[in-house]
Amino acid sequence: MLGAMQLRCGASMLKAQAAAPSFAPFIAARTSSVKCLGSTCRARRQQTGVARLTRAQAVATQDAATKSPPKKDKSEFMLQTLTLWLLKEEQEGRIDNELAVVLSSIAVACKQIASMVNRAGISNLTGLAGEQNISGEDQKKLDIVSNEVFSNCLRASGRTGVIASEEEDEPVAVEETYSGNYVVVFDPLDGSSNIDAGISTGSIFGVYAPSEECRLDDMDDPNKMMENCLLNTCQPGSALLTAGYCLYSSSTIFVLTTGKGVYGFTLDPLVGEFILSHDDVKVPDSGKIYAFNEGNYAGWEKGLQDYMMSLKDPEKHGGKPYSARYIGSLVGDFHRTMLYGGIYGYPADNTNKTGKLRLLYECAPMSYIMEQAGGVGSTGQERVLDICPEKVHQRVPLFVGSPKEVAYLESFIKK
Repeated sequence: MLGAMQLRCGASMLKAQAAAPSFAPFIAARTSSVKCLGSTCRARRQQTGVARLTRAQAVATQDAATKSPPKKDKSEFMLQTLTLWLLKEEQEGRIDNELAVVLSSIAVACKQIASMVNRAGISNLTGLAGEQNISGEDQKKLDIVSNEVFSNCLRASGRTGVIASEEEDEPVAVEETYSGNYVVVFDPLDGSSNIDAGISTGSIFGVYAPSEECRLDDMDDPNKMMENCLLNTCQPGSALLTAGYCLYSSSTIFVLTTGKGVYGFTLDPLVGEFILSHDDVKVPDSGKIYAFNEGNYAGWEKGLQDYMMSLKDPEKHGGKPYSARYIGSLVGDFHRTMLYGGIYGYPADNTNKTGKLRLLYECAPMSYIMEQAGGVGSTGQERVLDICPEKVHQRVPLFVGSPKEVAYLESFIKK
């Protein structure tokens, strides 16, 4: 009986299993589908990654092609000397080899004069020489020596046809060279009255285009040759090819322009070279510093007196008046004005009806430098560089400095 029951239960179970739906085919199909989808996704992801990598590499290649190569760090031992700077100016076509030689010769003269100025007190080079120059000024011993040093260096360069010095009566034709070479004008030692006190002095120079008229062929007629030399020396400042000055002070600084910016070179006594120290100097648009010899105030015209009083009025300048800084050396006062801003002036007065500074040797070169630095050079009535000298030692008033400061002065005295 028990056996029969077991058989019936077993049969019932088999029937139930046969009647129940089978999930195996569905599970197998689902599993197969998932496996297929997984391989496809992985393939697509791989393809997308390769495409992105290819695009990234292409962009990187394009950027590398357009970007300039990285600049090398400047060595701390690299020195930009005046000689190298002149070579660069020649390569860029702003000067030629002949003019570079002239400027190098002037730099040598400035080194010699700097050495003499530093040793003047112990080399018996202080005091008066007992003579007067063409302008009636007492000559210092160093005036005469500096003039000889400058002249000798320019003659030895073999590139100058005419040289004109503030200390000489007339321009001198250089016998060592033929005409067609450069005309150089210079003040060998400006502010020499300060030498005995150890105050800053300086040399000023300007170079004009080669002279075609002052020829050694005219040596048979010295008067004709001198007349031609005078005509070619008396050129307006706008015709200057280059101008500069050398400041002899706590350091010796050679400042130069070749018509595109102003650059300063400081003499390194250990190396014996002028090293670039002031790159592309620009004068500030304005500056609350003025440099005038106010001892001559009573002899100035009314407009200039009113201008000077306005500088001292705090209410007109934001509660603080201008500061007075006057050395008595054109190069020293000019150098400070160019670096700090402000104005330097040497006007005409009752004693010096047309001013005291020489147009050819001082006013024109310094105005040219100031304009190249972004400043202004004026007589109070007109631009200095537009004046054509009528004689070699012609004098004019001079006002140089920041554009706004010179314009403010002109508003008082321009007629």
